[in-house]
Amino acid sequence: MTPPDSLRRRIAVAYLLFALGSSVFLAAIAIAAVEGIEVQLVDNRLAEAAAWAVPRHAAGLPVAMPAGLSFHHGDAIPLPLRTLPQGVGEVHVDGVGLHVLAGKDDTGPYVVVDHESDYEKIELVVYSMFGLGFLGIMLFSLFLGGFIGRRFVTPITALATAVRESSVELPLLERGDELGVLARAFAAHTSELRTYLERERLFTGDVSHELRTPLTVITGAAEIIVAQHDANPATAAAAERILRAANEASACVNVLLTLARSRDRIAHPVTSVEQLARAETERCQSLVAGKPVALRFLGGPAFSLAAPPELLVAAIGNLIRNACQYTAQGDVVVRLGAGAVLVEDTGPGLPLAVRASFDPQQGAAAGKGSAGAGLGLALVRRICEYLGATLVFSERAGGGSIVEIRFHRALTES
Repeated sequence: MTPPDSLRRRIAVAYLLFALGSSVFLAAIAIAAVEGIEVQLVDNRLAEAAAWAVPRHAAGLPVAMPAGLSFHHGDAIPLPLRTLPQGVGEVHVDGVGLHVLAGKDDTGPYVVVDHESDYEKIELVVYSMFGLGFLGIMLFSLFLGGFIGRRFVTPITALATAVRESSVELPLLERGDELGVLARAFAAHTSELRTYLERERLFTGDVSHELRTPLTVITGAAEIIVAQHDANPATAAAAERILRAANEASACVNVLLTLARSRDRIAHPVTSVEQLARAETERCQSLVAGKPVALRFLGGPAFSLAAPPELLVAAIGNLIRNACQYTAQGDVVVRLGAGAVLVEDTGPGLPLAVRASFDPQQGAAAGKGSAGAGLGLALVRRICEYLGATLVFSERAGGGSIVEIRFHRALTES
């Protein structure tokens, strides 16, 4: 079914309105022409007959009217015609239509009657033909508008479908009209985007590979220092922080490498989101140690997801770490919803620039990286885009924030 705002429908309606306007204009001309012809054929004929008959009757001469016309004067006027106003009019007597010219001379009133005028029949035929013509024009305009609309809109629809499906070859490239210009512009822009995205993917992969070696060295050195029991306590504490940061950076590099790969080349095992969120909550307990903050996992409707586990770990873990980092006191709660993971905190809330990045009405803001919230939130957003999930922010009643990841392909666990 064609939608109301379809361009095809608009073209058909435009043709229909044009036909309607043209038909009304032609109808006005036809009515004026028919009435003018009536004056010439009937009214003038009666007036000429009266001009010939009245003087002869006044002179006492016989009045022999042409066939179909009759002249009556004074008391000879039939009763139904005696009260007619002066001038030409149409009268029905005993079901018969008559054209009558009523007048008055010095000796009394008179009428000239046209008994055989077929003009009424002619008018009926003319108006009937015009009605049929009007109906035919409207139907033809509707058909023509629909046909031209299909011929015009179908190539645009095919082009839009090819662009939406990221087809390698776009249609209409060989056409020399405006649609061909549009198709070639789309093809050029799509090629530029593909080149840019491929270059970005390769660059991300290369950078991640280059970072792996120094991170491995840092991790190894920190592990050696931590393993030394006779090391200085301050040195050991610093080594533990270095080791923890290096592990987090390594995990981030792995996530970037995964995002740089094609989806078809990555395993998508079914992973329990409940177990993963519970494990990440336990792992982040050290972030609130020594702070008046309680980090809790409340559970919820269990579900699974067919996705790379490292991406799920990175997305959920980054949300929990951000909440723990910016919450000075109160609670950080991790819970599950219907196919969603929610992280609530009692912190100061996200900056306005970051909130704007969550607003679907501000698509440009969403592309400004982390908007000042660090790499974590930007990485979560990229992971959500990769997994086809939605990242949603809302304010918590009583202060704080609620950040939610809605997975649209979640599998309910029995």
